[in-house]
Amino acid sequence: MLDLASIRQAYERVQGVVHRTPFSYAPILSQISGYEVYLKKENLQRTGAFKLRGAFNRIASLVEKGDRGGVVAASAGNHAQGVAFAAKHFGIEATIVMPESTPLTKVQGVKEFGANVILHGSNYDEAYAYAVTFGKENNFTFVHPFTDEEVMAGQGTITLEMLEDVEDLDAMIVPVGGGGLISGMSVAAKALKPDMKIIAVSAEGAPAMKNSYDAKRPLDTLSVRTIADGIAVRDTSPITLEYILKNVDSFESVCDDEIASAILFLLEKQKVLVEGAGSVGVAALMHGKIDLSKGAKVGIVLSGGNIDVTMLSLIIEKGLMKSARKMKLMVTLVDKPGALQSFTQILTEVGANIVQIGYDRTSIDLEFGDAHVSVALETKGEEHQALIRKKLEEGGFAFREEH
Repeated sequence: MLDLASIRQAYERVQGVVHRTPFSYAPILSQISGYEVYLKKENLQRTGAFKLRGAFNRIASLVEKGDRGGVVAASAGNHAQGVAFAAKHFGIEATIVMPESTPLTKVQGVKEFGANVILHGSNYDEAYAYAVTFGKENNFTFVHPFTDEEVMAGQGTITLEMLEDVEDLDAMIVPVGGGGLISGMSVAAKALKPDMKIIAVSAEGAPAMKNSYDAKRPLDTLSVRTIADGIAVRDTSPITLEYILKNVDSFESVCDDEIASAILFLLEKQKVLVEGAGSVGVAALMHGKIDLSKGAKVGIVLSGGNIDVTMLSLIIEKGLMKSARKMKLMVTLVDKPGALQSFTQILTEVGANIVQIGYDRTSIDLEFGDAHVSVALETKGEEHQALIRKKLEEGGFAFREEH
């Protein structure tokens, strides 16, 4: 049974193994939002995400009952590492089934904790089905990432830490995928502070749980597509939905652009690296989707920090473009001596720093005697970019902006 007692028992189990992550005041977010904002930094957890709490509690409970026969899980990310870490801690065998498309870095991360990895299927659902069958055939216990009540109890320990640090918290904002995190956290919160507002946030590209919350019944989706891969859950769990319907006061969603802007904000302003799933609460706050009384004390869970470096690079690049700190131009020049110098002289005069440049005189879309110059510029905001456009037009240069 998932209740405050089971969550407190989980808290005793994870002591000394799971990090007590910081719950830090965020002054810039507080100023922007008008609330008193605190960030629960589960991105600094031992495996880089909150999933360790639930996985460790589940496996610890098995060991307490004398079951050391091994565990199996299906995951392409944070849950896999949590199960692998916990199994290694107790010296039991763990097998993780991961989709064949799982990045090598994630596979290696699980193997480093001593787990066996099986690559099977083209997506999570196929890996999940195989893992369940594998568990039955080998007498391994399947550790579900969110529908298991002992897993949910482990995730609920986050609430206990938050309320120990800030007793008069008015609201919690929690990321939602399968719903295990918010189920455990909300049960603890409503037991300790019944008036606390629980706000769920999901990705628009994975709408199953929000649609189910709005309809008050489980609804699945055909597919998911979001940069927040940690909460990209296709189907709704009736088990976690029941807790969400009982305890969650409002349910919001954010798009990928909003998620990306939150990741960049947290990296620049808070000096913390957070994955897409971990940033959705901040994204909702930044984009005006949270409705609370002014000055309310708000705790936001940064659920994980295991972001792929390629994705991070893309987010930074797009963020610089969106905030007018970078500008990409394709300029057509007459292919003759001095033309390129005339162009770069204008950039020098307006103080635009060239960070990348390319020269092409062979494209089939060029007129004879012309050349394309592609250039990426470091700029100082929208006014600076407007000045660059004006000076290029005055200089007679034909150009287009690239996004």
